[in-house]
Amino acid sequence: MTTVAPASPASPASSAAPSLTSVFVRLKLVLLRNGLRQSAGRTAAYVTSIVVSAVVAAAILLSFVLLRGSANADVVAVLLTGVLALAWAVMPLFVSNGDETLDPSRLVMLPLRPRPLVRALLVASLVGIGPAFTLCIAVGAALALARGAAGVVAAVVAVPLTVLVCVALSRAVAAANVRLLTSRKGRDLAVLSGLVIAVGIQFVNFGAQRLGRAGGLSSLEPAAAVVGWLPPASAVAAVDSASEGDYAMAAGRLLLTVLVLAGLVAWWQRSLVRLMTAPDGSTIGAAGGSAASERAGKGRLARLLPGGRTGTVMERSLRYVWRDPKTKAAWVTSLAIGAIVPLFNALQGTGSVYFACFASGMLGIQMYNQFGQDTSAFWMVAQTISTKEDAYAELRARALALLVITVPFTALVTVATAAVLGDWASLPEALGVAFALLGAMMATGAVTSATFPYSIPQDGAFKNVAPGQGGLAWISIFGGMIAGALLCAPVIGAAIYLHLADEESLLWLLLPGGALYGALIVWGGLKLAAPRTAARLPEILTAVSKG
Repeated sequence: MTTVAPASPASPASSAAPSLTSVFVRLKLVLLRNGLRQSAGRTAAYVTSIVVSAVVAAAILLSFVLLRGSANADVVAVLLTGVLALAWAVMPLFVSNGDETLDPSRLVMLPLRPRPLVRALLVASLVGIGPAFTLCIAVGAALALARGAAGVVAAVVAVPLTVLVCVALSRAVAAANVRLLTSRKGRDLAVLSGLVIAVGIQFVNFGAQRLGRAGGLSSLEPAAAVVGWLPPASAVAAVDSASEGDYAMAAGRLLLTVLVLAGLVAWWQRSLVRLMTAPDGSTIGAAGGSAASERAGKGRLARLLPGGRTGTVMERSLRYVWRDPKTKAAWVTSLAIGAIVPLFNALQGTGSVYFACFASGMLGIQMYNQFGQDTSAFWMVAQTISTKEDAYAELRARALALLVITVPFTALVTVATAAVLGDWASLPEALGVAFALLGAMMATGAVTSATFPYSIPQDGAFKNVAPGQGGLAWISIFGGMIAGALLCAPVIGAAIYLHLADEESLLWLLLPGGALYGALIVWGGLKLAAPRTAARLPEILTAVSKG
């Protein structure tokens, strides 16, 4: 007779739960793998990001190696680390949808303690392209500055501190603003990220040109001295201090970096506790307060607008500018770039008052594809259009809503450009040409809105044309811009003639003449677009509803 031996109790090692940190690292890898499996396009984009990041990191690393021993190596290393940390701080506000682990609200229902959770999230956050790129920059900065045994020891400590501070800063900002990032305002920030990059490029270009005239990198030494005490740049500066033999300052900078890292982790942990234990109060009292504020806001805006259909359509258009993320992004981009291009060129001494016409062109584009901006909601507007008179009233009100913003902004940019250049004599003629160009763009925008409408998808921040309608968008925008420039030719020709004929005393006439010409062109464009809109209403409705 055989007997069955009793089962021996499981050993503590075999029954022990896996480390939370290892679980989160594997979770990060699984999320990354599953995300790449969703589509070939996403996989291609990720591989491209890896290749581009690797090339840029290698180039920067090589540049740091070549800077080793240079008098300005510390300036470059400290300032570049500071810019990198700033990027880590602001990027979660714009690309929160790119990493699912940035949203800690997904972990609310799990029985996790804050301290192990923060430790696991911090380690898991080190997996990715961004941390690897940051590590390459930190290693390059250390190679450029480390000299002697003390410098090498400081570099060994400074490199991981730099990476950890950048990652902890990013996660702390994301956790503190997670409710904003998942709201409509957060989506607005994501849509506006392209604008931030474009404006940032302009500032970098402007700074580089000013730097070249100021005498090179040595002019940045005061800025580097300040940034050198701001973590994580302070860790990189500590390497230079240790290499120079100033051990007390090196120790102080490293200690400051450690303290800031501890503060960031504590802030991050406190934000996680609040997120996981406190209720979301974003909608508390929303019913009464929101309705009251809505009525108050509607009253204030309606009192400033004309009555009837014109005022109603203008109010709707202006509310689209403020509330719809895509429309808001287009407007803010046009306003910012329309001001940056003429003013920055004027500040550099290479501009002209006529550069203010760039603002007119950027703002005039907002009249294009008017019906596509409504997307599928245009069917409600279509119910109110049965004759060409109705279509004219609709288009005229939309144009007036745009002119409320574009006319004063164009005047402001032109006056500011003239003030920076000190060329007040050219202000009337430049402003007249700008008004004429604005009118021409508005007129062609109305016609192309009726002739080449297309849909604007709402499911992606950077998708502005529905699939299959790219040709319509190109014809509408670029064809309209060419036509607008041709329509503005009489005013431009008049300005050229008066200059060639030495009739400078008559140039002031271009201001009222250009404004009147622009108004007439807008009126003509609306009259031409109205019957087309009424006749092609079904086609327009079909085209703008495809997204």
